[in-house]
Amino acid sequence: MAGLINFADENEVKQFLDNLGVEYSFQCYSEKDPEGCQRLADYMEGVKKNYESAAQVLKHNCETNGHGESCYKLGAYHITGKGGVTECLKTAYSCFIRSCNAGGKKSVDACHNVGLLAHDGRAMEGGPDPTAARQYYEKACAGGFAPSCFNLSALFIEGNSKGLAPDMTLALKYANRACELGHVWGCANASRMYRLGDGTEKDEKKAEELKNRAKGRRKKKTAHFGELLSSVRQSLLSCATSYGESLPGRRCS
Repeated sequence: MAGLINFADENEVKQFLDNLGVEYSFQCYSEKDPEGCQRLADYMEGVKKNYESAAQVLKHNCETNGHGESCYKLGAYHITGKGGVTECLKTAYSCFIRSCNAGGKKSVDACHNVGLLAHDGRAMEGGPDPTAARQYYEKACAGGFAPSCFNLSALFIEGNSKGLAPDMTLALKYANRACELGHVWGCANASRMYRLGDGTEKDEKKAEELKNRAKGRRKKKTAHFGELLSSVRQSLLSCATSYGESLPGRRCS
């Protein structure tokens, strides 16, 4: 039947993929369609494995069109130096801010990454910026991104010397939200706070309920991701991404 691709025919598949590349390139550069540029970048990365070309398209689509997903992916490239771009957390930070503010696909991930980099301080001129970290974690948390809610909880548990006072009521609020969104350590932290009466009245029943929820989710996560951290104390001090990961990379000048 005309129009159908015989995927058993290597030459026919190659021709089909080559035609896709031509079509996406036309969409991007002739029709000036930002979504076409994103498709072209994905094609270069996923089909052609040409990361240098993918990086060039992402840069064009982010800087010229302000495309949120392209800015996010370009930021991710700058974290590790993928595609021949400069490995630079400061540049990645700028890309993630553009993606976060643009909205759309990957925006909450980008907001979370801005929060991480501000919290960590390696991308910042003056070191960690808890105010910026809070602002962008709040945006990601409001978008349903559980690790940002958890990190907000950790921020308010710890406080810092740069003007962010500990606030156990807010810490509990965000731990509960992280738990609602499925974050194991959000449930564990909220349970501990109800048991101790941190930021709330003591509530053993609620503490036990959240503890059991954390245990159930931990078993489920362990089956997929391996053993999680065993110490609630460690979780209280963790200000990284979910499951204890943090962004690699270096600040650069």
